[in-house]
Amino acid sequence: MQPDLILGNKEENYREGIERLAARYPVWMSDIHTLPDALAMIRSVGALTGKPETADQLADQIAAAFANLPRAARPYRAAYLIWQNPLMAAGNDTFIHDILSRMGLENVLAGYGRYPQLTPEQIQAAQPALILLSSEPYPFREKHRQSFTAQFPRAHVELVDGEMFSWYGSRLLPAANYLRQFLQTL
Repeated sequence: MQPDLILGNKEENYREGIERLAARYPVWMSDIHTLPDALAMIRSVGALTGKPETADQLADQIAAAFANLPRAARPYRAAYLIWQNPLMAAGNDTFIHDILSRMGLENVLAGYGRYPQLTPEQIQAAQPALILLSSEPYPFREKHRQSFTAQFPRAHVELVDGEMFSWYGSRLLPAANYLRQFLQTL
């Protein structure tokens, strides 16, 4: 394939593989934890590929959309689950955590680290009022929503489009509208 540039991400790619690629090709790595990190990544990739104006325009559009993102009408204690067996969640220092905060949602699992494995008892002890079941990386479905609703009767359980909470490239453009609409359902 002889790529001119390989884009990698610290969280998504393993070090040894990237090091092998970097020995033969130009590699640029991102490490995204927040919306400002994502906007900086878009601008950097635009500069690397000779499209700085296009990247700046995209980053500016995303920044404006998120600047107008409302916050939840009332504070919700939220748990964002990303995997079923074992149960895993988005904790602190993650892009998902940053997005939840921007929405006015308190990530009740932030104290467990970045992507903790949890027991149902730990989730129950965190007392979430809202449990968000992501469509990816694990594809939670309606049957899971029903199961979690039965298991955590004090929490409101919702299926959400994981791309809108966790994809930090150009996908952020429609994400702000999705998140706005989601907040209106609470």
